Amino acid sequence: MSIDIDTARRVAKLARIKVEEGDLPALAGELSNILTFMEQLNEVDVEGVEPMTSVTPQRLKRRADVVTDGGMQEKVLSNAPDAREGFFAVPKVVE
Repeated sequence: MSIDIDTARRVAKLARIKVEEGDLPALAGELSNILTFMEQLNEVDVEGVEPMTSVTPQRLKRRADVVTDGGMQEKVLSNAPDAREGFFAVPKVVE
C-alpha cells in the first residue's frame, strides 16, 4: 500500500504533529514502508501459535493459601496512635 502526500498530511494533522511541507514526501515514504512491513507480517502463518506476553516464559510465583500466624491484634494495634475496642480509631471526616 502506498501513502500519498495528502494522506501523510492528514495523518500528521490527526496525530497533531507539525510537519513542514517539504518533509511530507519523506513522511509519506516512511509511512508506506511501515504499511509494507505490516503487510509482510500478515503473510506469516501463525496457526497453532499461542499468543504471548513476553519472549521468555514466565509464571507468577504463588504461595499456598493457608492461614498464617494471625492473632496479633494487640501487637498490630500497639503502633496505632488511637485504638478503641480492638480497631484503629480515625477522626471523623464527614459531618
